[in-house]
Amino acid sequence: MASVSSPANKLSSSVQPPGRMRVLKERSGPSEDGPVVYWMFRDQRIRDNWALIHAVDEANRAGVPVAVAFNLFDQFLGAKARQLGFMLRGLKQLQLDLQESLQIPFFLFQGEAEETIPDFLRECGASLLVTDFSPLRKVQRCKEEICKRVSDLVTIHEVDTHNVVPTWVASEKLEYSARTLRGKINKMLPEYLIDFPTLQTPSRKWAATSRLIDWDDLIADVLRKGAEVPEIEWCEPGEKAAMEVLMGSKNGFLTKRLKGYSADRNNPLKPKGLSGLSPYLHFGQISAQRCALEARRVRKLFPQAVDTFLEELIVRRELADNFCFYQHHYDSLQGAWEWARKTLMDHASDEREHIYTREQLEKAKTADPLWNASQLEMVYYGKMHGFMRMYWAKKILEWTRGPEEALEISIYLNDKYEIDGRDPSGYVGCMWSICGIHDQGWRERPIFGKIRYMNYAGCKRKFDVDGYISYVKRLVGEIKKRKSESLLSQKAKELRSS
Repeated sequence: MASVSSPANKLSSSVQPPGRMRVLKERSGPSEDGPVVYWMFRDQRIRDNWALIHAVDEANRAGVPVAVAFNLFDQFLGAKARQLGFMLRGLKQLQLDLQESLQIPFFLFQGEAEETIPDFLRECGASLLVTDFSPLRKVQRCKEEICKRVSDLVTIHEVDTHNVVPTWVASEKLEYSARTLRGKINKMLPEYLIDFPTLQTPSRKWAATSRLIDWDDLIADVLRKGAEVPEIEWCEPGEKAAMEVLMGSKNGFLTKRLKGYSADRNNPLKPKGLSGLSPYLHFGQISAQRCALEARRVRKLFPQAVDTFLEELIVRRELADNFCFYQHHYDSLQGAWEWARKTLMDHASDEREHIYTREQLEKAKTADPLWNASQLEMVYYGKMHGFMRMYWAKKILEWTRGPEEALEISIYLNDKYEIDGRDPSGYVGCMWSICGIHDQGWRERPIFGKIRYMNYAGCKRKFDVDGYISYVKRLVGEIKKRKSESLLSQKAKELRSS
């Protein structure tokens, strides 16, 4: 990436902890007094957002205005109506809150960010671009291109506001497992797991008029284009909804459901035992740091549950970012450790009892009712239980022509149907299940080699398999019924108005 400087020696005197920001590009000309632009991407929130705090802080220090820009990619890794509808509805709320509470304008662009962001910086004469952090290849390459295209009078700062400990601070290398990263992160938590400073109001207002965004038309357009994977009803988008799931008085995770977390989270028949935060964490509508701070405050009540939650929220999530940031091939067999690649290739030609096509798997047409249920839960509900994701991916390895095809199909299905698809945790989940990432070698067996094995009998010992299959059938039936009723109601409206 263009002139990435060491975070230790390129910090501003900002309110954020050392190392959270790194300089992607330093201006080479004289200092300008142009505005600050925050290109929001992964962290779509106002509250608890270190990148926004940094942008406003820098703007106020320089006495210049600040704006937020968001680029809606034409195609982002196969996202459909389910993911884009959720995201855009959250952004619609965000724009309103930004203007009402902070008088910060929000600009929405469509197309390739490599073009739209540099064009906007030129148009408004910006002197500083602040961006949040994503380890995904597409975003990293996009930033490299933006660094090349913007004027040498523009500085570019990247702020990791997604992780509690910034990825490049937690470790400077690819970590082998949670065991090798956990100690490094825990050592840094006193410095990074801290309360957020108050977000200041910009001292100078943006002079130019912001462009009108027809949110309803935009949302209708993405829903039409991505109708193959419709929106979900159980998860309301936006920052307020996210805080309600975390802290709500009716059914908040930390207020009402925390007690059974460590015991219930691995039982697919107890979906309420999970936090329900992953869609909000994925789209950055809530801060992982906020979740951790609030969890730590109630640790005395349920220490085991809180410790288990913090392990998942901080160590496991940040391990996924570490993998995607330092391993360029995070979604292919090339990204596996050598022992795993060897064992998988040694057994690639082993005879399979079943071989299914991608279409058969997508439609849940296998001989395994448990696997079919997990696939249908994902297709209709938009979220497969975490325990079932492991079984689901491992069976794809067992039922396809080889590990490359298995990995490709699992990522395709995950990204298409999961509300939190196209995420480091999703890629690492598929890589763990199929390629043994962050795992160890096990007893060798056909097809899997030394990759950890899971089967139907093992699931039966852990939970009520028949109960789970019945639960998914009811769930799918209810969703289909509501969809049918909605279509009938819509047709009736159309008939009355014609």
